Amino acid sequence: MLNKIKMNKKNQELLPPIQDLLLHSGDMVMLERILSVDDEQTLAECIPQAGAWYADHAGNMPAWIGIELMAQAIAAHVGLLKRRQNLPPKQGVLLGTRSYKAQVAAFAANQVLHIKVALAYRDDSGLGAYDCSISNNTGELVNATLKVFEPDDFQSFLQGNPA
Repeated sequence: MLNKIKMNKKNQELLPPIQDLLLHSGDMVMLERILSVDDEQTLAECIPQAGAWYADHAGNMPAWIGIELMAQAIAAHVGLLKRRQNLPPKQGVLLGTRSYKAQVAAFAANQVLHIKVALAYRDDSGLGAYDCSISNNTGELVNATLKVFEPDDFQSFLQGNPA
Protein backbone atom coordinates (compact mmCIF):
# COMPACT_ATOMS: atom_id res chain seq x y z
CA MET A 1 0.00 0.00 0.00
CA LEU A 2 1.19 3.49 -0.78
CA ASN A 3 1.70 5.97 1.98
CA LYS A 4 -0.62 8.92 2.30
CA ILE A 5 0.98 12.20 1.25
CA LYS A 6 -0.32 15.48 2.59
CA MET A 7 0.63 18.79 1.09
CA ASN A 8 2.83 21.05 3.18
CA LYS A 9 5.85 23.22 2.55
CA LYS A 10 8.24 20.44 3.45
CA ASN A 11 6.92 17.88 0.92
CA GLN A 12 5.27 20.20 -1.62
CA GLU A 13 7.65 19.03 -4.31
CA LEU A 14 6.38 15.44 -3.93
CA LEU A 15 3.05 16.29 -5.55
CA PRO A 16 3.31 17.35 -9.19
CA PRO A 17 1.45 20.32 -10.63
CA ILE A 18 -2.14 19.45 -11.51
CA GLN A 19 -1.40 20.11 -15.20
CA ASP A 20 0.99 17.13 -15.16
CA LEU A 21 -1.79 14.79 -14.02
CA LEU A 22 -4.68 15.77 -16.28
CA LEU A 23 -4.98 15.50 -20.03
CA HIS A 24 -6.85 18.81 -20.05
CA SER A 25 -5.20 22.08 -21.05
CA GLY A 26 -5.64 25.80 -20.67
CA ASP A 27 -8.73 27.03 -18.88
CA MET A 28 -10.24 23.52 -18.90
CA VAL A 29 -7.94 22.65 -15.98
CA MET A 30 -10.22 23.70 -13.15
CA LEU A 31 -8.34 22.32 -10.12
CA GLU A 32 -5.62 24.37 -8.46
CA ARG A 33 -3.66 21.60 -6.78
CA ILE A 34 -3.72 18.29 -4.93
CA LEU A 35 -3.73 18.59 -1.15
CA SER A 36 -3.43 14.91 -0.21
CA VAL A 37 -3.52 11.50 -1.84
CA ASP A 38 -3.35 7.83 -0.95
CA ASP A 39 -4.34 4.57 -2.66
CA GLU A 40 -8.03 5.11 -2.04
CA GLN A 41 -8.67 8.85 -2.11
CA THR A 42 -7.53 12.27 -3.18
CA LEU A 43 -8.28 15.74 -1.87
CA ALA A 44 -7.99 18.57 -4.40
CA GLU A 45 -8.55 22.32 -4.32
CA CYS A 46 -10.41 24.66 -6.66
CA ILE A 47 -10.90 28.42 -6.41
CA PRO A 48 -13.67 29.58 -8.79
CA GLN A 49 -12.81 32.74 -10.70
CA ALA A 50 -15.38 35.46 -11.44
CA GLY A 51 -14.11 36.04 -14.99
CA ALA A 52 -13.82 32.38 -16.01
CA TRP A 53 -15.69 30.86 -18.95
CA TYR A 54 -18.08 29.06 -16.59
CA ALA A 55 -19.00 32.10 -14.46
CA ASP A 56 -22.68 32.99 -14.24
CA HIS A 57 -24.03 36.56 -14.40
CA ALA A 58 -22.97 37.10 -10.76
CA GLY A 59 -19.44 35.80 -11.40
CA ASN A 60 -19.99 32.50 -9.55
CA MET A 61 -19.47 28.91 -10.69
CA PRO A 62 -22.78 27.08 -11.21
CA ALA A 63 -23.01 24.07 -8.89
CA TRP A 64 -23.58 21.68 -11.80
CA ILE A 65 -19.93 22.24 -12.77
CA GLY A 66 -19.11 20.34 -9.59
CA ILE A 67 -19.46 17.16 -11.66
CA GLU A 68 -16.45 18.28 -13.73
CA LEU A 69 -14.49 19.19 -10.59
CA MET A 70 -15.13 15.71 -9.22
CA ALA A 71 -14.21 14.08 -12.54
CA GLN A 72 -10.94 16.03 -12.67
CA ALA A 73 -10.13 15.03 -9.08
CA ILE A 74 -10.73 11.39 -10.04
CA ALA A 75 -8.47 11.80 -13.09
CA ALA A 76 -5.80 13.34 -10.85
CA HIS A 77 -6.13 10.45 -8.40
CA VAL A 78 -5.71 7.87 -11.16
CA GLY A 79 -2.92 9.95 -12.70
CA LEU A 80 -1.03 10.04 -9.41
CA LEU A 81 -1.34 6.27 -9.00
CA LYS A 82 -0.07 5.75 -12.57
CA ARG A 83 2.76 8.23 -11.99
CA ARG A 84 3.93 6.17 -9.00
CA GLN A 85 4.18 3.20 -11.39
CA ASN A 86 6.12 5.34 -13.90
CA LEU A 87 3.18 5.24 -16.32
CA PRO A 88 1.65 8.21 -18.14
CA PRO A 89 -1.95 9.28 -17.50
CA LYS A 90 -4.53 7.65 -19.77
CA GLN A 91 -7.76 9.00 -21.18
CA GLY A 92 -10.90 7.98 -19.39
CA VAL A 93 -14.59 8.76 -19.55
CA LEU A 94 -17.29 9.76 -17.11
CA LEU A 95 -20.04 7.16 -17.51
CA GLY A 96 -22.53 8.72 -15.16
CA THR A 97 -23.38 10.41 -11.93
CA ARG A 98 -25.56 8.93 -9.24
CA SER A 99 -27.49 11.08 -6.83
CA TYR A 100 -25.83 14.46 -7.38
CA LYS A 101 -27.01 16.49 -4.37
CA ALA A 102 -26.12 20.18 -4.24
CA GLN A 103 -26.90 22.32 -1.21
CA VAL A 104 -26.13 25.48 -3.20
CA ALA A 105 -26.98 26.73 -6.70
CA ALA A 106 -23.49 28.13 -7.26
CA PHE A 107 -20.01 28.22 -5.75
CA ALA A 108 -18.97 31.75 -4.84
CA ALA A 109 -16.06 33.27 -6.75
CA ASN A 110 -12.74 33.23 -4.91
CA GLN A 111 -14.08 30.76 -2.32
CA VAL A 112 -11.72 27.84 -1.65
CA LEU A 113 -13.39 24.54 -2.48
CA HIS A 114 -12.12 21.12 -1.44
CA ILE A 115 -12.99 18.22 -3.71
CA LYS A 116 -12.68 14.79 -2.12
CA VAL A 117 -12.88 11.62 -4.18
CA ALA A 118 -12.83 8.21 -2.51
CA LEU A 119 -12.60 4.97 -4.46
CA ALA A 120 -15.72 2.86 -3.91
CA TYR A 121 -15.12 0.25 -6.63
CA ARG A 122 -12.59 -0.59 -9.32
CA ASP A 123 -12.19 -3.68 -11.47
CA ASP A 124 -9.55 -4.92 -13.90
CA SER A 125 -11.56 -3.81 -16.96
CA GLY A 126 -11.10 -0.13 -16.03
CA LEU A 127 -14.57 0.38 -14.58
CA GLY A 128 -14.68 2.33 -11.32
CA ALA A 129 -16.89 4.30 -8.98
CA TYR A 130 -15.95 7.10 -6.62
CA ASP A 131 -17.84 8.67 -3.73
CA CYS A 132 -17.25 12.40 -4.09
CA SER A 133 -17.90 15.60 -2.20
CA ILE A 134 -17.22 19.30 -2.49
CA SER A 135 -16.93 21.40 0.64
CA ASN A 136 -15.82 24.82 1.78
CA ASN A 137 -14.98 26.21 5.21
CA THR A 138 -18.65 25.99 6.27
CA GLY A 139 -19.19 22.33 5.36
CA GLU A 140 -20.24 20.01 2.58
CA LEU A 141 -21.87 21.68 -0.43
CA VAL A 142 -22.24 18.77 -2.86
CA ASN A 143 -22.00 15.00 -2.85
CA ALA A 144 -22.38 12.35 -5.53
CA THR A 145 -21.12 9.04 -6.80
CA LEU A 146 -19.37 9.14 -10.18
CA LYS A 147 -18.91 6.11 -12.39
CA VAL A 148 -15.86 6.18 -14.64
CA PHE A 149 -14.16 3.99 -17.21
CA GLU A 150 -10.55 3.87 -18.36
CA PRO A 151 -10.41 1.69 -21.48
CA ASP A 152 -7.19 0.03 -22.56
CA ASP A 153 -7.59 1.51 -26.05
CA PHE A 154 -9.41 4.84 -25.89
CA GLN A 155 -9.71 5.31 -29.66
CA SER A 156 -11.26 1.86 -30.12
CA PHE A 157 -13.64 2.63 -27.28
CA LEU A 158 -14.74 5.88 -28.97
CA GLN A 159 -15.30 4.03 -32.23
CA GLY A 160 -17.42 1.42 -30.47
CA ASN A 161 -14.90 -1.38 -30.94
CA PRO A 162 -14.21 -3.65 -27.98
CA ALA A 163 -10.68 -3.25 -26.65
